[in-house]
Amino acid sequence: MRYVAKVIFQIGMLFGLFYIGSFLKNFLHIPLPGSIIGLLLLLLLLFLKIVPVHWIQDGANALITLLPLLLVPVTVSVMKVPSLFSGKGLILFAIIMVSTILTMISVGWTSQLLERNVEKRKVKTECNNSLSQ
Repeated sequence: MRYVAKVIFQIGMLFGLFYIGSFLKNFLHIPLPGSIIGLLLLLLLLFLKIVPVHWIQDGANALITLLPLLLVPVTVSVMKVPSLFSGKGLILFAIIMVSTILTMISVGWTSQLLERNVEKRKVKTECNNSLSQ
């Protein structure tokens, strides 16, 4: 029961950032969606270590677990209106292919960068351990 309350509280924190982002969008007339502003605020709070990751981790994991369930109605709605995409198949195919290739390239580069950082830390740790002995 305690874990459920913790997850609900963490999801509430995430929704609070969403609402703050929406308020800032309307108040400052920022040309970005409020949800994106809220995510940028969350990123800023995490980088500045004002909000530790463990304060939102379980709630974020719960939302990610539910994400496919939340996207099913949108997908079904789009499939019910085939005229929405009729005549645009080649353009959509090109967009999907380009975005898929760009995603694969960026994920590959990012994973290689992270792997290099892990290797550097291992070498640095091994050097520090050998020097301290």
